[in-house]
Amino acid sequence: MPLHLLHTPGWSPSPLREALAAEHVATQEVSAATVGGLVLPHGPTVLLLDPDAVTRVDGETLRAVGRAGIAVVALGAPGQHDLPSHLPDRALSAFVAHPAAPRPLLLALRTAFREAAARGEARLARAETALRASEVAELTEIGAQLLTERDHRALLRLILSQARRITNSDAGSFYLVEREADGATWLRFTHAQNESRPDLPFTEQRLPLDGDSLAGHAALSGEPLVVDDVDDIAPDAPFAFNRSFDERSGYRTKSVLTIPMSDHSGQVIGVLQLINRKLTPGARLDSADAVEREVLPFSPHTVRLVRALAGQAAVSLENSQLQQSIERLFEGFVRAAVHAIEQRDPGTSGHSERVAGMCVRLAETVDATPNGPYGRTRFTAPQIQELRYAALLHDFGKVSVREEVLAKPRKLYASDLALLRQRHDFLVRTAQWRFERERADRLERMGREGYDEFMAELEARHARARGELDRFLELVEVANEPAVLPAGDFAELQALSGRTYPGLDGRPRPFLSEAEVRYLTIPQGSLDEAERREIESHVTHTYQFLQRIPWTRELARVPDIAHAHHEKLNGRGYPRRIAGDEIPVQARIMTIADVFDALTAADRPYKRAVPVEQALGILGTEVTDGTLDGELFRLFVEAGVYTR
Repeated sequence: MPLHLLHTPGWSPSPLREALAAEHVATQEVSAATVGGLVLPHGPTVLLLDPDAVTRVDGETLRAVGRAGIAVVALGAPGQHDLPSHLPDRALSAFVAHPAAPRPLLLALRTAFREAAARGEARLARAETALRASEVAELTEIGAQLLTERDHRALLRLILSQARRITNSDAGSFYLVEREADGATWLRFTHAQNESRPDLPFTEQRLPLDGDSLAGHAALSGEPLVVDDVDDIAPDAPFAFNRSFDERSGYRTKSVLTIPMSDHSGQVIGVLQLINRKLTPGARLDSADAVEREVLPFSPHTVRLVRALAGQAAVSLENSQLQQSIERLFEGFVRAAVHAIEQRDPGTSGHSERVAGMCVRLAETVDATPNGPYGRTRFTAPQIQELRYAALLHDFGKVSVREEVLAKPRKLYASDLALLRQRHDFLVRTAQWRFERERADRLERMGREGYDEFMAELEARHARARGELDRFLELVEVANEPAVLPAGDFAELQALSGRTYPGLDGRPRPFLSEAEVRYLTIPQGSLDEAERREIESHVTHTYQFLQRIPWTRELARVPDIAHAHHEKLNGRGYPRRIAGDEIPVQARIMTIADVFDALTAADRPYKRAVPVEQALGILGTEVTDGTLDGELFRLFVEAGVYTR
């Protein structure tokens, strides 16, 4: 290693020239004014200060020289035998008193060179330590970024970009290992980056997982694959470089580092490939000369660095994949729950899905609205998902409602209507029996005398009775429909219901029981008050069911949102009759979507679909009545949320 002696002008190396040359010491004169700004040459360095420089230099300057790794030897002036008081003792390696004989001076210089060499080694060690600490800190920071990234595709992009950055790689690609149920394995080429050619098209594709490619070989072997130059891959190597991309794009791939990424069980889950490590950050490899000038092989240190990053990335990737599988599992559970609801109530098939779609679109509209009452309201992606789950599951409590009530298409249950029709048949048969009995009695008592006149009157009375019975059944069947009936129709029905007929035991029985009259005179819909309360209880059952699910922090409000979807701003909703700001914005959104779909759905057995314009008019009336949120309804209409 070369030695360097820097000296100020007041000293000449002549007396020691031969000795210095024998010890391979290179000498160089420096100005006393530049002592404070000296830069350490390559190799142990000593600064020799002549007596004049000693009197002018200060202690801080010497300490700065020492921090640069340079040892200092000072020469005394005539009559000066001790170190000057203004210089700190630790700033000098040696002080040579006047006169500076060659041998003592040479010994002092040798001591100073040994000290400079030790300082240089210590400085290099500190630099290496600082570099390693910087790399560890950088890997730690990257690891923290990887662990906090929740979006799966964004995570893959982050892994690739960070690996390229710390190795100064021009390009890179990412492959995921896919394993199918039948045991087949594939490499999915998911991401690519290229600093020199950012315009290159990228198409995600699936490739066979075999040892023919660089990525496949690394994935199967589980070990890093380092190629200094793909042109130098031996023909008999177990892998080959696919040149099709370079041929199509005109890009030149030279050095390649391929790192497999393994999960906690040692199974390879992905492959990270870095291409063309560059000498100069930001250099563009836009020509063959640029590639030859700039591209470096991947050193063992960069391999270790990327392996460390790949280990962290694998943990994050595994966590992300686990998160994805949990989300898929829960999504499947939600859809199974929705299917269960629809199986119980086929008449509302698709309702939950449609409501969820409108809720998401309206929430996104609110999120994009810069002004108005909701101008500062913003929904994060997890909050949108929270609303979507609440909408999909808002009717799940219907599984606790009796099926005959849940899917009741008319006011009377089918069995009750069948019994009433049988009663009508019995009354018709009884009337016919009376007709035949009166006819037979007349013939028996009086024969054929006046028979024709009697029969004409009897048949007229029988026709009137039969007509009244048929009218009775007609009124029942009309009243049984869930549409609103005029009050007069109810009055006629109630009048007929007051009539009685003799039962088989001879006791009088009413045409309609009290329960039948109560059901048939329901003014709107098909449910009486008790049944309506049972239906309304589904909201409470939904809330109780959803509360049992251990929701994540991001989805914690799903039960509360679903619980409030039948509440009204004026406090006249159910089940808690809360009002105003007590109702979450997400629940107000769901209320609008729920009511609109209930009005316009064409698959309800108990009502006809309402035209869209009429449905919007009904919602507008509810806004006027203080039931629904007017601003949300405005956005619902103006953004055409209901049309998509």
